[in-house]
Amino acid sequence: GKTADGPVEVSTRKVDLDRTVKVQFIANMNSDAPWKFKPDVFEMEVHPGQLNETVFYARNLADKNKVAQAIPSVAPGQAALYFHKTECFCFNEQEFKPNEAKDMPLRFMVDPELPEKIKTLTLSYTFYELNKVAGN
Repeated sequence: GKTADGPVEVSTRKVDLDRTVKVQFIANMNSDAPWKFKPDVFEMEVHPGQLNETVFYARNLADKNKVAQAIPSVAPGQAALYFHKTECFCFNEQEFKPNEAKDMPLRFMVDPELPEKIKTLTLSYTFYELNKVAGN
């Protein structure tokens, strides 16, 4: 499922300390892409309603400036409505100098209204090189 296109305001929701949900992180890109792209952690146990933070690492392996954009999706698809990002590197194009590496933050919350039957969410990013030159 497609996640929201921009930051979501997280209201003062009650954190459900009696429940945990597993959130898995996946990083994808074309096999011939000049990047290294991976999550800092591959999964987290989170409480619905709690604000969480993690990082994705990206490095431009080319010897010239590059611009990329990460496109997110959530599985199972119906869970996308309950996955809220408050800060995400996917909201903006990312510019990289030659061989530059970045730790890119992700702040999110799993909505306490997530149906009880969903125990695991998978957040997948596909990192695409944009056809533009960084700095222009």
